Parts: sequence; C-alpha cells; structure tokens
Amino acid sequence: MASIDISDVRKSYGRTAVLHGVDLNIEDGEFVVLVGPSGCGKSTLLRMIAGLEEISSGDIAIAGRRVNDLAPKDRDIAMVFQSYALYPHMSVADNMSYSLRLRRQPRETIKSVVGGAATKLGLNPLLERRPRALSGGQRQRVAMGRAIVREPKAFLFDEPLSNLDARLREQMRAEIKQLHKNIGATSIYVTHDQIEAMTLADRIVAMNGGIVQQVGSPLDLYDRPVNRFVAGFIGSPGMNFLEGQLRLKETGPVLALDRDVEVALPVRPGMEDGSVMTLGIRPEHVARSAASAAVTAETQLIEPTGFGIIVHLNVGGQDLKMFTQDRAALQFQGEITVSLPSDHLHFFDDAGDRV
Repeated sequence: MASIDISDVRKSYGRTAVLHGVDLNIEDGEFVVLVGPSGCGKSTLLRMIAGLEEISSGDIAIAGRRVNDLAPKDRDIAMVFQSYALYPHMSVADNMSYSLRLRRQPRETIKSVVGGAATKLGLNPLLERRPRALSGGQRQRVAMGRAIVREPKAFLFDEPLSNLDARLREQMRAEIKQLHKNIGATSIYVTHDQIEAMTLADRIVAMNGGIVQQVGSPLDLYDRPVNRFVAGFIGSPGMNFLEGQLRLKETGPVLALDRDVEVALPVRPGMEDGSVMTLGIRPEHVARSAASAAVTAETQLIEPTGFGIIVHLNVGGQDLKMFTQDRAALQFQGEITVSLPSDHLHFFDDAGDRV
C-alpha cells in the first residue's frame, strides 16, 4: 500500500477552471472520502489520481513517486466505477481473474488469489455465474473483487453505490468498511451522499466549487464546520440557519430575525453591533421548552420517519426543523416554544465563515 500526495493540483477545460489548487496528503492505509455536490470537482480529482484526466498544473505522487506523466496502467492503482463494467460473456471467476491472466500469472496463483478475494466478498457460490444472473449488489462485489485481486497500491472508488437501492447501499457500505478493515488498503472514495461519507471515512474532504472547504474526521466536520457550506452539507436532516442582525444590548447580545423576533445569544460573537450574521443549529439539538428564554415557533409540517419525527417550524418568517424521538410531537400544532441550547449553536458571518 502507499501514501498519496496531492500538491497544488489544478484542472481547467479551456478557460473553465474546475479545480483551484488542491493540496491533500493521504496516509498509507487511510480511507479518505471526497464529498460534495455534483460539479464540485471530486470525480475529476479522482480521475486525475487514476491518470484518466490530465493535470493542468501541480503534482500527484503515489508512494513518493511523481505520477503526472505515467499512464494509468503504470500507477499501480485499481478503480471501482459507478457502472460495474463486467464482461457479460465471462463468468464471475473469469471477470475477477482477467487482469491476472493478462499478466500471465500461473494458474495456481490465479486460483488462489481469486479464491481469497471471493471468500472476503462472499462470492464463492457465484463464481461460475455470468453477470446477467447476478443482482446489482452481487455485480458490485464482483467489480470490487476484480480490483482486489490486483493487489494495487491504492483503491479508487467513484460513486460505486449510486446505482443501488437504499437497502443495498446500506449493506454494501458495511461490506466496504469491513473489507477496508481486513485489507488495510489506501482508499479514496467519491460520493455526493454525506451518509456514506460519515460512515465510511477515516477523514472527509468536503469540496465545493473546485475548492477543498474542510478536511477532518467525520465528527470534526459535524461538530465544528468551518463554514456554512460544510455545516449545511454534513448532517441529515441538514443544519438549520437563522439569518439576522447582531444587536448588542445591555441585557446581552441577541440575533434579531425581524422587528419582533429576537434570539438571545449565550456569548457575544466577535462582530460589530448591527452585523449581518447567521445562527446555525442542528435539528436534533432543537427541543421543546417552556423556559422563559425559549423561542416561539409556529408548527408548519410534521414528518414521521419511524426512527424519529421531523417537525417543520417557522420562526420570524424563517424555517426551523426539530428532530425528536418523542412521539408526542405528532400532536404539535399552532404555536410552541423551543429552546436552542447554547452549547450547540454555530455562528457564521455574512461571508458564510465560522465566527
């Protein structure tokens, strides 16, 4: 296995720049997830690491070796795509062993390596089947097995689960995580699904507009997002944002949402009186309260999810979601009062950066 070092990597198509100087160091054996909305540049970066896209400027090194000018086959990486790309006329065993046969590996070696990968992925009963006789999840396992048998320096995953239904995605996430635990391979995984990012990653790289916004552990990004983009992208349901003006009163700082609605702030943000700012709080931290400092909200919509209940509220003309497991919330209607606990508040300035 190997480390991967990305230094000031940029990519442009003509005059259109899609990556704006990416710096990232991935340690040997680490599982890193690139996450962000469609068009943020995450798949482009992955394809540049694989050698499927040219680098406009900057450097990529795998195991300390600069690979900018190396062909994909010479980079010693294996890629698992969104489409399974299996040979329909070949059996599972032949699909998995194809790269080894091209290298003219001994027959016994091929049998041993394919058997080992099949055992890890639960494919032994399927080795003689052809792809048309497999489910979507089984085909994705075969595609992963085809990558594993090559014993590459790194694995690259480009949204491999997006074609599967929700239950299969959940199952495959667990299998990929267990596989990484067993093999310990350096892995880079691209997804737009923040749940996949949170559950799989050692570290998450949040991207937007071709720029790395934040790099850290899943809980780093969840608990201390560096800006409003990361705060809103990580977490489900997404973080609430209440926009207003900071007012410094004798009784303490408040966020004025409109003329009549103010939210008391536990601390004074490092901003001037009258500054435009945004208060963020996650739905699971909003709670019903009868305390004098509670905020009055109007019930708009109630969504039971089974695991919990999402209550859509209106505060000063702005949306506020509350997530609770208390089924009494199914009966909420009209005005209720909610608390916004001080230790779960996030503050962002008018540029969207964390205060």
